[in-house]
Amino acid sequence: MNFLDTLFYGNSIQTWLMAFGILGLVVIALELIKKFSRNRVVSLIEKSATEIDDYFLPLIRQTRFFFLLIIGIYVGSLVLTLPEGDQSILNKIVRIAFFLQLGFWGMSLITFYVNRGVSGKLDEDQGESATTIDAFGLVAKIALWVLVGLLILDNLGVEISSLIASLGIGGIAVALAVQNVLGDLFASLSIAMDKPFAMGDFIVVDEFAGTVEDIGLKSTRVRSLSGEELVFSNSDLLNSRIRNYKRLQERRIDFTFGVSYETPHETLQRIPSMVEDVVQSLEEVRFDRAHLKTLGDFALIFEVVYFVERPDYNFYMDVQEAINLALYRRFEEENIDLPYPTQKILLNR
Repeated sequence: MNFLDTLFYGNSIQTWLMAFGILGLVVIALELIKKFSRNRVVSLIEKSATEIDDYFLPLIRQTRFFFLLIIGIYVGSLVLTLPEGDQSILNKIVRIAFFLQLGFWGMSLITFYVNRGVSGKLDEDQGESATTIDAFGLVAKIALWVLVGLLILDNLGVEISSLIASLGIGGIAVALAVQNVLGDLFASLSIAMDKPFAMGDFIVVDEFAGTVEDIGLKSTRVRSLSGEELVFSNSDLLNSRIRNYKRLQERRIDFTFGVSYETPHETLQRIPSMVEDVVQSLEEVRFDRAHLKTLGDFALIFEVVYFVERPDYNFYMDVQEAINLALYRRFEEENIDLPYPTQKILLNR
C-alpha cells in the first residue's frame, strides 16, 4: 500500500498534503494581493483628487494575518472529508474570525474619519467641532465592539436576550464598583456636548495653564507653557473653575505710570490727551480712559484703560510695548520726568 494512500482522520495523506498546499498558496496569494493593493492605493491617493480611495488604505492595513490564515484553512478544508461536528466547529471559527475582522475594519474607518475630521476642524480653528467628533468617535468604537461581541456570542450559541437581562442586574454592581471611571466617562460626554473648552483652547485651571491636546475617556491632557504634559481627571476638571482664553473676544488692559511732583500743572492736564493720542494711533486698539488716579508717595500716578480687539497674547504685548515706547518719547519731548523712589533728609541746625 502506498504511503500517500494511508488514511488519517478519514482522509489520505495525499489529501492532507493537498489541503496544506492549498492553505499555503491561498495565504501567500492573499498576502501578495494585500501588499499590491496597498501600494496601488497609495499611488492612487497621491494622484487622485477625490477622497473615496483614501478610505481603502485603512481597510487594507487593518486586514489581519489571522483572517487570511482562517480563509486559507477554510479553502484547504474543502478538499477534506471532515466529520459533521468538526466541520461545524470550523464554520464557527471562520464566522468568528470574520466578525473580528469586521471589528478591525470598522475601527480603522472610525479612526481614519475621526483623525481626518479633527485635524480639519483644528486647521479651521473649530476646536469645539473637533472635540465633538472625537467624542462621538469614541462612542462609535465602543458600540462597534459591543455589537461584534454580541455577534460572536450568538454564533457560539449563547442566548443573548437572557445575557442582556443578566447584565442589567450585574451592571448595577459593576457601576458601583467603577463609579469613578463612569463619572469620568460621563464627564467626557458632558465636555463634548456642553463644550466648556475644546481641543486647541488655552485654559487655566487653578494654578495650571496650557493648551488642550486631547480629551479622552477618563482624562484630558493639556500641554503647559513650559512643555510638560498635564493630565486632569474629566470629573475633577468639570468641578473646577476654568478660564478659557481661546474664547476671549477682546482684552481689557489697565496699567499705571507715574510722573514727578515737579511736573507743572498745565503739563499734568495734557498728559491724558497725550496717552489718548498714542493709544488711538495703533490699529485694533480702542482707547477707554486716562486719569490722574492718585497722589503717590513719590509720584503722581496716572491710570490708563484700553481694549485690544484681538485675543492673541503676543499681539497685546506688542501693543503695550509700542505704547510704552511712544509715551517715553513724548515725555522726553515735553521734559516730563519719570520718577523713582527718592528720600529727602532735612537737617535742622
